[in-house]
This record gives sequence, structure tokens and C-alpha cells, in this order.
Amino acid sequence: SKHMADVLGFEHHVLDFRDTFKEHVIANFVSEYACGRTPNPCVMCNSHIKWGKLIQAAELYNCDYIATGHYAQIAEHRGHLYLKNAVDTHKDQTYFLWMLTEDNLRKTIFPLGGLTKDEVRQIARNHGFEQLSKKAESQEICFIPNNDYRTFLAEQGVNVPQGEYINSLGNVLGTHQGYCHYTIGQRKGLGIALGHPAHVLRINAEKNTVMLGTADDLKTEYMLVEDAMIINQQELLSCENLTVRIRYRSKPIPCQVLPLENNQMLVRFLSEASAIAPGQSAVFYDGQRVLGGAFIASQRGIFKVIAEHPF
Repeated sequence: SKHMADVLGFEHHVLDFRDTFKEHVIANFVSEYACGRTPNPCVMCNSHIKWGKLIQAAELYNCDYIATGHYAQIAEHRGHLYLKNAVDTHKDQTYFLWMLTEDNLRKTIFPLGGLTKDEVRQIARNHGFEQLSKKAESQEICFIPNNDYRTFLAEQGVNVPQGEYINSLGNVLGTHQGYCHYTIGQRKGLGIALGHPAHVLRINAEKNTVMLGTADDLKTEYMLVEDAMIINQQELLSCENLTVRIRYRSKPIPCQVLPLENNQMLVRFLSEASAIAPGQSAVFYDGQRVLGGAFIASQRGIFKVIAEHPF
């Protein structure tokens, strides 16, 4: 990046955000796994680092905007600013950006939002950055060496002993290697043979149990979400084409939303949904516009919530 700055003639500064990164991203990652949830560190990093510390630094250097390489766009609708899907739908990163506020968006430029990845690589080649244009993509978590998060968690003091695999009736099926090694929906690497494909249905950190079942057992009609950040709640509730994505690259699922107390919401899926993983993000869309998002909550007690709050 320093070479590029020299070639293109702009200032280059190195900013040290390691302490904030440890406090807000790594600590959250570790604590979520320790609680039996599946965290999404990119969401936290975008909120606390790129649109937290970086915006503060931009103001310090008298910059009006920050520009990032995320594949996303910004749209205005009825007096509000929203995230909008990138033109390159295969690279769209709006799922990771749902915690950005309208104030954040007013200070942001997404230069790649209207381009495809191939077009971006060609622009780099046209400007003499041949090596950059060939840079390999990475889907791994940046702070996890070799994508080995189990070893990383152990180094951070999360040492969970072996526990019991159980079925939905509570019957013991076998032994697992510690609940933090698993995520909802996982099928491979379970180390157990049941005579049929087994999936992780539920993780109980308190009891160190991992519930296994079939793919059909993963399907659900409802989910609870928490810590919701919605730009215009009335628009969310009245949206006729509301959809939700429950993981990166998943297809948007038509849904309805019912607000609850304490910034929670009950979501009803209008088509098939499965593998609801607490800790992951639920991001709501009206077509290509992001209306907001929330974290998937523990689904314990959801049937009581459904009974008390019918749609």
C-alpha cells in the first residue's frame, strides 16, 4: 500500500488499532465461542475498527470521507441512507456491514460497489499494478493462523473438555471433543457414526453437550434475534417484500418480523430455513436495500414467545 501511495502521490499513514481490535473483535470472538455461539468477527471489526477508529482518524487528518474496498453501495430512500447490494452479487458484502449507521454512511465511499471483481483487477493492471491484480482471495479469518480457530481458542484460554453427544430426547450417542469445536448445522468432522448423516442441532455450553439430528431437524419456521439495528422500523414492519439472510452467501428468505421487548424481534420465515446459528447475523433486505440487521439469539424458549406473540 505504501508503494501504491508513492506511485499515485498521496500520503500514507500507518495507524495502530491493535488494542481496540483485541478488545472489541478478538475478545468477542473468544467469548462467543466460549458461550457456545458462532461469532462473526467481520461484523464487529467493521463497526468498531473501520467505522469506529478509522473514522476518528479521518477526522483527525481533516478527511471528509473514508473509502473502503467493500463490495457495497449506498442508496437514499425517503430521506434515509441505506446500504445497497453491490453490482457484483457474488462479491456483495452488505451482510457484514449491517451495523453501520446513517452517520457512518454519510462519511463513506464504496469505489468498488458498481464494479465486478474482474473489472477491478483490470483497472489495477491498467495502472501498472500487475502483482496486485493477481492477489489471491482469502475467505479465512484474518487473525486465525491457518484457519485453525480451535488452536487459537485454546491459546486464548478456552479449553473445553470432551462431552456428550445427545439426541433430541437427551439420550447419549457418543463423545465429542468440546462444544466450542462445533457449529449449528455442521455435518463433517463429527467423529461419530450413527448409520445416517448427522448434523449439529444445538450446543449447550453449560452442560457441554452437543445435540445431533437429521437435516430435517434443522428446519425451522421461526427465529429470535437480538440487538437489532434498524434504520426505519416502520418501513421494516410494513415491507411487503421483506427478506432475511441468516449467513453470508445464503439466499434471502422471505419473512415477517414482530418487534419484542429489549430490542429483540421474532422472525417468521415464509419459505424453508434451516441451521439457525446463535451469534451469526440476520440481515434484512427490501430488494437490494439493507433495512437493518440483528444478531441471532439463543432459541431457548422460542415456543413460549411464539405462543404469546402470534403474527
